[in-house]
Amino acid sequence: MSVGVFFLFLLAFVLVLVFLSVKSVPQGMEYTVERFGRYTNTLTPGLNIIMPVIDRIGRRMVMMEQVMDVPSQEVITKDNAMVTVDGVVFYQVMDAAKAAYEVSQLDLAILNLVMTNIRTVMGSMDLDELLSRRDDINARLLTVVDDATTPWGIKATRIEIKDIAPPKDLVEAMGRQMKAERLKRASILEAEGLRQSEILRAEGAQQAAILDAEGRKEAAYRDADARERLAKAEANATLMVSEAIGKGNIQAINYFVAQKYIESLKDVASAGNSKIIFMPLEAGNVIGALGGIAELAKEAMTKKG
Repeated sequence: MSVGVFFLFLLAFVLVLVFLSVKSVPQGMEYTVERFGRYTNTLTPGLNIIMPVIDRIGRRMVMMEQVMDVPSQEVITKDNAMVTVDGVVFYQVMDAAKAAYEVSQLDLAILNLVMTNIRTVMGSMDLDELLSRRDDINARLLTVVDDATTPWGIKATRIEIKDIAPPKDLVEAMGRQMKAERLKRASILEAEGLRQSEILRAEGAQQAAILDAEGRKEAAYRDADARERLAKAEANATLMVSEAIGKGNIQAINYFVAQKYIESLKDVASAGNSKIIFMPLEAGNVIGALGGIAELAKEAMTKKG
């Protein structure tokens, strides 16, 4: 019985040793191994064997990307504006040993580092820059925090500023400023529209005046041409009559007298202060003059033929 008890004890001891030496690491995790309190190696996901009793599991590190909320904090900007800022940081453990033994309280260290750099980066910028250049703030924060956490075996993948809340009175002042700016733009656009319409109206009036002047010029030219032609015709007629008179043609004299007689009658009839005219007319003389004109024209046509 003593031998049987010994074998049972030995079997139980072996089973305990096997249980203590075999370690299963889940996916996305890594375990550090310590021998007498000193780090020796890191266990990767899967089945691993360690020395029982001598070795033990030190830290269980999550190797997946993790997210951490950055609580709200007040930041004083470069132009002395007080704003409330919060954010979120994404990071991943790249070296389990460094993350376990290079820094104490890893999450707290990362959180304090991010909050400190948020105050540093945003405190060096004006309020307008904070509200309009959020991507630049995120990039600067990521660069600074990633460089600071590299010795810890940490990779900062993203840092995002979630909300920037200025004080209430500052928000109201910004609203009034925005309204004034919009009213200014509207006034400028309205003035520009009026200016453009006045320019177009002036151009239209100028073009109309030019066309009107060109029309008057053309009319005057045509009128002068007509007067010139009439004067030439009258000169030619007078020349013909003069030549006929010089040759002793009585019909030419009759034509000349009849023409002047008829022109005088036309002037008297067209006078504005005349209503009724009583004038004795010698019809025989007028008809004789007209006959003389016909004979004169006939002679001129005969000579031309």
